[in-house]
Amino acid sequence: MTAQALHSHSYDSTLMERLLFRVAKKWVAGYSAGEAIGAALDANRRGMSAILNFLGEDAADRTQVGLAVREYLSLMELMRARGVRGCVSTKPTQLGLAVDYDTCLQNFSVLAKKAKELGQFLWIDMESARFTEDTITIYLEVLKDHPMTGVAIQAYLRRSGADVLHIIEHGGKVRLVKGAYHEPEEHAFATGEEVDRNYSRLLKMLAESGNFFAVATHDGRLVDEAVNLRANNCEFQMLMGIRDELKSQLVARGLPVAEYIPYGSQWLPYSVRRIRERKRNLLLLARSLVQS
Repeated sequence: MTAQALHSHSYDSTLMERLLFRVAKKWVAGYSAGEAIGAALDANRRGMSAILNFLGEDAADRTQVGLAVREYLSLMELMRARGVRGCVSTKPTQLGLAVDYDTCLQNFSVLAKKAKELGQFLWIDMESARFTEDTITIYLEVLKDHPMTGVAIQAYLRRSGADVLHIIEHGGKVRLVKGAYHEPEEHAFATGEEVDRNYSRLLKMLAESGNFFAVATHDGRLVDEAVNLRANNCEFQMLMGIRDELKSQLVARGLPVAEYIPYGSQWLPYSVRRIRERKRNLLLLARSLVQS
């Protein structure tokens, strides 16, 4: 569903957007950086660090890209000013990868330099398979001068084993996710069982590497598997509004946990992915529509 689709019917599109945003508030801090900072401080109070993401992807022109870069620079400064324990994470196409490779690399270098000045980490999100190669290449270039950076790797992609080995060899840091984009079978495993097996395999590779890595899944079985590896070089990362009870359990055990907190006006594509991922989220949407 797109914003355009919402406006193409006879029903009240403003009402529909309000109803959808009521659901989205489970996973999205709000529209503004101030709301994101508030959610981050709440995560800190609950014993977690925060990973803030200004929602946006597939930027079509340099003006959009420039606005995103300025937003992140301002956000990073605001995090320091407000004493937030955490960092930011951003998508390559938000910083220009769909427009121009060199522009995207330059923009990530700017953010990485700012993060280094502020003593903050910087995460690079992963998007659809057509951007995987360029994203990893950009990450390894940025990593040369800014070691406090990491990149997401998607366990559902067939290529990810080779990618993890390549990143480990360069001393890189991986956030291991399952993956939330629709990909053809030539690029991605077709079943959940295959994805889980690959996630387990990559998890062991990362634990044995000695490099810092992040276990970014809400799958309790895989989280238990990661805990049982007893790796002291990892952090557990979960999305805002999902598996809060599991986050609390991990914090209570003294394990490092980070909450991924998105915000901004581009909440709809992000929320659609969240709704698709879990049947429970579809029930949440239905209940919200009925109770309106």
